[in-house]
Parts: sequence; structure tokens; C-alpha cells
Amino acid sequence: MYQHRDWHGALLDFPVNKVVCVGSNYADHIKEMGGKKAAEPVLFIKPETALCDFRQPIAIPKDLGSVHHEIELAVLIGTPLKQATEDRVANAIAGYGLALDLTLRDLQTAFKQAGQPWEKAKGFDGSCPMSGFIPVSEFGDAQQTELRLEINGEVRQAGNTRDMLTPLLPLIAYMSRFFTLRAGDIILTGTPHGIGPLKAGDEIVATLNGKQVNSRVI
Repeated sequence: MYQHRDWHGALLDFPVNKVVCVGSNYADHIKEMGGKKAAEPVLFIKPETALCDFRQPIAIPKDLGSVHHEIELAVLIGTPLKQATEDRVANAIAGYGLALDLTLRDLQTAFKQAGQPWEKAKGFDGSCPMSGFIPVSEFGDAQQTELRLEINGEVRQAGNTRDMLTPLLPLIAYMSRFFTLRAGDIILTGTPHGIGPLKAGDEIVATLNGKQVNSRVI
């Protein structure tokens, strides 16, 4: 069962709750998906059952079509937020980590074409492998953060959080207008371009400002 941990693996004293995510927060990713920039952030939620430990083998569905990787900066909320200002958001962040927003791409495409919700493509069990978190005091500027994902030694995704269309603080403040964010909630902040399929046997190396976390796909 997933539990929040720090980057070194020690348990953190936060409950495990929902994951609030934003889609299409990098222009180059919108372009590769053939989409258009939305007037406001596109939000969706993964349930707590989507969370799993990035350092453990990542089990992907075998019979639901293509499973794509999306590397993202993750934000751990430390105190509740509702209708929050950006200053309150800044004071509520407990730490930062790396997440994979795993996506059942064939299903998502079909749901989009039918005008249906696509939670099943985003919120399935194990769809959010999560690293440990680095405390805010040790992290540096979260809006100038390098993200990198290698699969079998090949760089698939590389980006920087400075390229977000909606930056971190206004993004989380916006989310708090609709969803009360509780201590232990995780925010996923969007993915840069380079998404692609995963398959069993793939070796994963993800990097956050030079710090690495490794896994493999089963």
C-alpha cells in the first residue's frame, strides 16, 4: 500500500488522499497531441488508489491498449487550501517530487472522440507512480526545475517547469477554487513533450534537478 515518503525513503506523516492533475500545461505537449491551448487549466483527479511507489516495479495493464508515460513535477500539500491566494499556496507546500501520469492512450482517445469523461484512462489502479518528496527548504526554485525521463537508456522526455503555461502557485490557487485541497493531497503539474508507450521490461530512470529515481515496468 502506498505511503508518502521523503526522497530517502523515510515515511512522512501525511495521510494519502487524492491527486489533482492538470492537462495541457506545456505548449510543446499540446502541439504533439494536436490540441489547442484552453482558456483555463484542464483539471482531472486520480483517486488515492492510483498511487504507487516509483521505486517498486510498475505494473501496467496488459489488455487495455497502449499505456503512455508522462513525467511531471509533483507537489505535496501540507496544510488545507480552499479559495486560496497564491501566498497561502506558497506556505502550504510541504515538498516536491516526481510522478508518472500513466495514461491508457487508446481508451482516452476513444473517450475524447465520443465526448465522454476519461477518468478510466487516467485514474486506474497504479496509474500514478510517485517518488519520495524533497522538502521545500531543500529544493530551490520549483519554477526552474529540470525534468527528465529515460527509457532503456534513451531520453524520452526533457523539460523545465519554467515553460508551464499556468505556473505552480496560480495553478494550485485555481484548483482550490473547485476542490478543497487537504494535507496529503498531491498536485500533478503537467508534462512536457515526448510522451510515448511503455512495455513490460522497460527500465526507467527519472531525474528531478539532478536527483534520480529508478524503476522497471512489469
